[in-house]
Amino acid sequence: MRLFLIRHGQTPSNVIGALDTSVPGPGLTALGHEQAAAVGELLAREPIGAVYASSQHRAQQTAAPLAGHRQLDIIVRDGLREVAAGELEMLTDWPSVHEYLETCMAWAAGDLDLRMRGGESGHEAFGRFDAVIEEIVGGGHESAALVSHGAMLRAWAGYAVRNLDVEFVTARPLTNTGVVVIDGDGTHWHAESWLGAAVTVEPDEARFDGAAGEPLAPASQG
Repeated sequence: MRLFLIRHGQTPSNVIGALDTSVPGPGLTALGHEQAAAVGELLAREPIGAVYASSQHRAQQTAAPLAGHRQLDIIVRDGLREVAAGELEMLTDWPSVHEYLETCMAWAAGDLDLRMRGGESGHEAFGRFDAVIEEIVGGGHESAALVSHGAMLRAWAGYAVRNLDVEFVTARPLTNTGVVVIDGDGTHWHAESWLGAAVTVEPDEARFDGAAGEPLAPASQG
């Protein structure tokens, strides 16, 4: 089957670069709603048989236009929520953002025993996400869309998708309403495209990005 992995649209916390992972969390900004409408139009003609979203408002609001085009209900699953920031929740400083992303990328590299400070381990985060993936695959649809979150999607894809790895996902920020297309059978997954570009075997130079999914250097959080 084919899965469309979609990051939610822009939120107020994205604008300020905050590690906002609470449930239900904030909704979308005006720009975020425009992004959601655009991705809904982009995928409207795909044979999507189910639309899933996390338990966070921003994911459900992003999923709404696509579900409307397909005349489908949004299936909400808590397992698709963002990686919990734990003690780093709502922080915006570079060391905290870097620690959060470094932990997620360590999971992508296979260190699932590592635990987010005050939060979940890779086993726990991927376990809840994988349970939803199993449900989607078991639904028998030709393709499905799920709207989740930047850190979760990047880390899980780097770990679970055969032609991706930690270098690939670390090097490529997943922008608001960015889409990753993967094909597989629930056990083996292959990435077809990342943000509309065919997946290549050689990643760009690795770098971390900010909480909003944009490039972020230690000297500047703007």
